Amino acid sequence: MAHAHPVKRYTGLMDWLTTVDHKKIGILYLIAGGFFFLIGGLEALLIRVQLWKPLNDFVGADTYNELLTMHGTTMIFLAAMPVIFAMMNAIVPLQIGARDVAFPFLNALGFWTFLFGGLLLNLSWIAQAVPDAGWTSYLPLASPTYSTHKGVDYYVLGLQIAGIGTLIGGINFLVTIINMRAPGMSFMRMPMFTWTVFITSALILFAFPALTVGLVALMFDRLFSANFFEVSGGGNTVLWEHIFWIFGHPEVYILILPAFGIISEVISTFSRKRLFGYSSMVFATVLIGFLGFMVWAHHMFTVGLGPVANALFSIATMLIAVPTGIKIFNWIFTMWGGSIKFTAANLFAVGFVPTFVMGGVTGVMLAAAPADFQYHDSYFVVAHFHYVIVGGLVLGLFAGLHYWWPKMFGRMLNEGLAKLTFWTFFIGFHLTFFVQHFLGLLGMPRRVWTYLDGLGFNTMNLISTIGAFLMGVGTILFIINIIVTAAKPKTAGDDPWEDGRTLEWSIPSPAPEYNFAQTPLVRGYDALWKEKMDGNDAMTPAEPIGPIHMPSPSILPFLMSLGLFIAGYGFMYAENEWTGIMHDLFASHAVAGAGLLITLGCMVVRSLKDDHGFHIEPDEITGKGVKA
Repeated sequence: MAHAHPVKRYTGLMDWLTTVDHKKIGILYLIAGGFFFLIGGLEALLIRVQLWKPLNDFVGADTYNELLTMHGTTMIFLAAMPVIFAMMNAIVPLQIGARDVAFPFLNALGFWTFLFGGLLLNLSWIAQAVPDAGWTSYLPLASPTYSTHKGVDYYVLGLQIAGIGTLIGGINFLVTIINMRAPGMSFMRMPMFTWTVFITSALILFAFPALTVGLVALMFDRLFSANFFEVSGGGNTVLWEHIFWIFGHPEVYILILPAFGIISEVISTFSRKRLFGYSSMVFATVLIGFLGFMVWAHHMFTVGLGPVANALFSIATMLIAVPTGIKIFNWIFTMWGGSIKFTAANLFAVGFVPTFVMGGVTGVMLAAAPADFQYHDSYFVVAHFHYVIVGGLVLGLFAGLHYWWPKMFGRMLNEGLAKLTFWTFFIGFHLTFFVQHFLGLLGMPRRVWTYLDGLGFNTMNLISTIGAFLMGVGTILFIINIIVTAAKPKTAGDDPWEDGRTLEWSIPSPAPEYNFAQTPLVRGYDALWKEKMDGNDAMTPAEPIGPIHMPSPSILPFLMSLGLFIAGYGFMYAENEWTGIMHDLFASHAVAGAGLLITLGCMVVRSLKDDHGFHIEPDEITGKGVKA
């Protein structure tokens, strides 16, 4: 090792707490997202057990509302988002030929703020003050008048802290993709997954501030007696719906676009064909991102905005079906005439296409404002958004995990178990949610904790519950597959699927710490495939071998996030019924102040202390390579 400079290297737990390596941060996101996914799934199963027969008393009405709220909030913010960020971190820098993201320190900060925000939200179960105003937290139900306990405070503060992480993650990837592409990789040569992450990051940049503003306003209402949404004080409850949904609708595109990107990569690779209509795919992605901000009020057709507003939002919503349809046909045409391999990853990708189409069709049905007066707040809506989020996003994430697992961990998942995962999850999913369309059309309302006998709901709810348990079995099989695979040696080659088309398949699995010993020269779309077709074994390097600059690990992101976590608790329990020293500490805002002080102190340290990172010298690279 070259001793021109001190190199901070940690091992064990400290390595993970201080890492700024995008590949390790990706794994951290995956572990945290997987953990919250299991919690959200458990909540879903409890909901389904309660609804499997009429007048069931498995859980009470209040507990049911808590389960419902936490299931939605956990799955959207704490399970789906971090697994997407896991993929973004693990793959995007490799796909564009970069050695890390633009701001490695911020990347770590984004993960830790997300994690502490998610933990704060879920500690509400232990504190026995669980959010119960629905995942959308509509007012006046979420106001201090009607939600007197601390539940909604957990929601507001937990999501604000987690939201900081998502926002800085989005900014980070925007800058990374704009600034750090390898020589020759123009925008129209970027892999489709990188394109979707790029648009997703732009959506995050514009959508999340709206949520932050809404949460801050609600926090002021609840903690400091403001009147933003208090009708008696001149506030407006519909304002919350506008603020929430002008974030909330772009959010669903933030969720689904990366899945579109994954599907494009997987179908193209396993059809052994270039993605059909690449430029139209890029255009469709941009258009979806653009239109996604113009449709938010379709969640509010029954609010009474009037026929003109309803008509405009109805038309805008139907327009989004056009670029989405372009994508569907391009995937089908990519498979057409290809030599298709039905690996588990490709099964998930191919299963995604018809499932997502079904979700899209019910979306267009809901976009017709007059019809929506019938569908609104019925199980038809529940079926619709689970078809696009589970049948779309989750199948896409499963496809991506099976596809990139060897690149992330150096081991191939067991194909047999993976296919079993697909069939149990896929069949379970359709069993659960297909019948819910008809439950909704029969008139079963959303968010009800029980229902009467003799309404024709019994059989379908039972089928739905059986399907949910089948999805649970699929998830358990996936976990078993991970455990079985982890016991095997790291034997995956650079290009384990043999048909890799993009840059991440040109380097070892798992990628070394510095990703690329020499930055590759990109000579066309599907850069690696082009080199293969020209008879080359490897990418042409764009530079000679030289010392590689690496960022230093840092504990500061962890401590900053911990400070925000403490501050959140301090503000939440400033009004409490405790006695003695604990009451005084919280009531005087000492705890909140201490938390903010930790965060600001870390910021000061980060600002004043120059950290130039370190270099990996050529003699280390030409050897075995510094494995991550």
